[in-house]
Formats: sequence, structure tokens, C-alpha cells
Amino acid sequence: MTAIDRARQTYCGIHGHDTLLQFEHHRLFLKCTSCGHETPGWALPDTRPQATGARAHQPRRLRPELTDDLRVA
Repeated sequence: MTAIDRARQTYCGIHGHDTLLQFEHHRLFLKCTSCGHETPGWALPDTRPQATGARAHQPRRLRPELTDDLRVA
């Protein structure tokens, strides 16, 4: 372990980790951008969930809601 790695770990020990959500093929985890620390994460299943029922075969259509209201903060 180099002095730079120790400095990064010390920084994270004082200020906390800067975590980002990371994806791998069968894994989801958090990784610190400062020191590279990874959480154990979660295993992702090999199969995708399947929709069932009458609505499973109907495509979803998203429609934006249009309003005449103008809101100013």
C-alpha cells in the first residue's frame, strides 16, 4: 500500500466515502470514488422477471400531461 492510498483512506475515514452505484454483469454495489472501497453489494439474478396477466402483452404508452399553469418559484 502506497502513501497515496493511505492518504485516500485517511480522507475517507474523516469525511466519509464518496459512493457511486456500480453495476457488473451479475452484481450491484457501491464504490468510493476517492479510495476505491467497494461494498459487498447484491447478487443479481440470471433471469429477467416476466410479466404475467392480460396486460403483459400490451405495450405501455406514456403520455405527458399538458397544463396551462405557469409556476414561478
